[in-house]
Order: sequence, then C-alpha cells, then structure tokens
Amino acid sequence: MTTATDRVPSKPKIEVQFDRPHRQHEPRDTLAVRYRIEGCDGERICAIEHSVLWYTEGKGEEDLGVHFFQRVTDRAMMPPATTAGAFSTPLPQSPLSYEGVIVKVRWCVRVRLFFDGSRDFVSEHVFNVGHIPPARMPSARA
Repeated sequence: MTTATDRVPSKPKIEVQFDRPHRQHEPRDTLAVRYRIEGCDGERICAIEHSVLWYTEGKGEEDLGVHFFQRVTDRAMMPPATTAGAFSTPLPQSPLSYEGVIVKVRWCVRVRLFFDGSRDFVSEHVFNVGHIPPARMPSARA
C-alpha cells in the first residue's frame, strides 16, 4: 500500500512556445514567450519564476547574466487555477549567441516552479540572439 509520504514527487513538464518558430532573435527585438505547465499531479505550487538569461560554457570560469526576472506568487495565477503563463521583454544589444570552439554563449528562457515543502523544478529553453556563424577548428596544414 502506498501512503502520501511514500509518494514519489511527479516530474512536471513545462512546454514553452516562442513568438518566433526558429527561436532566432535580433538584438533589441522583443522576446515574447508563452508556457504551459503539466504533470504536477495535485502538488501545490507556491511560486513561479520566469527569467531570460545568458550563460557561457567551455574552458575557464563560466559566466551568467540575468536579463529579465519575474516571480509570481499570486494564488490566482498558480495551478490549478491556471496552467499557463506568458511574458515578454526587449532583448539587449549583447552578448550575442556564439558557438565557439573553446567557449559558447547561450541564451535561454528559464521557468522555475516552487512547490510547498521546498521542492522546485527548473525547465530551460535555449534560443539565439544575433547571427554569428559557428566557429570552426583550424585545419592542419600539410
């Protein structure tokens, strides 16, 4: 017999829809996002955070910059009352997305759910800012 204390927390699913189908944006464009939350299985959400940020990956120290952040705690905006949300923000001039050999710069939308009992769940969705072509490894000369 399974009791409430034996129950394994559900793994929510957050579906994000960008205003541009290829997730390609220019600097200073307005990024508009809609999201849908599924699979909370009756767990009570006490806050939702949505943010837009960039981060680096690769050699050396990793950097992170938060461009937009909003925390929603209004009970009328929490599931099960609503299972969807939306936000928009103008994008900055830089940094631009970059696929380098040593370092990469990535932009993402992050939606984070906070459940009663201190559990949280994070969902990240990558998009591009600008049009810098990917770097290539230098070819060896014979």
